[in-house]
Amino acid sequence: MVTPPNGKVACDFTDLSHIDPVPPNLIRVLFVCMGNICRSPAAEMIFHQKVKEARLDKQFLIDSAGTIGLHQGNPPDHRMRHLLQKRGYEIFGCSRKIQPDDLELFDHILVMDADNEREVRAMDRLHLHGKKIRRLTEFCQHHKTHEVPDPYYGGEQGFADVIDLIEDACMGLLQSISPPRS
Repeated sequence: MVTPPNGKVACDFTDLSHIDPVPPNLIRVLFVCMGNICRSPAAEMIFHQKVKEARLDKQFLIDSAGTIGLHQGNPPDHRMRHLLQKRGYEIFGCSRKIQPDDLELFDHILVMDADNEREVRAMDRLHLHGKKIRRLTEFCQHHKTHEVPDPYYGGEQGFADVIDLIEDACMGLLQSISPPRS
């Protein structure tokens, strides 16, 4: 679900050539979960809004992906979309699978749990991008947890709890990686 600098959302792709060339001065952030229909698209939409509210949207390239391609081309889960809309978030994008080129393109690759981290690190066969791969929860300011739980098989409260956790982490992430203001 790439949100390139031109603001258009790309959906049906397996590579990022449609956004080349990426301006070198952008801070490039990729959120990753398993299917790219619940947690990582929520993180992308939430972070996108936080960046926009901070008037930094021209300085970021924000995307999300899944470790599996099962849902490729599908929009985010309807329960996640519904709750995010209720909180005032713009809803966009569709699922895609993470590609090896993503490890090179993105400066920050934020995974939701240990399984996602293992899968993404396994793609880094030459161990060149390990420092880029971190858990999103490392940036939480108020929640104390190591993982963003997958709400897919749970009820509405599980989705709401995940949104709370992601909002917290996205605020911490923005504070941590934002460019200095002049």
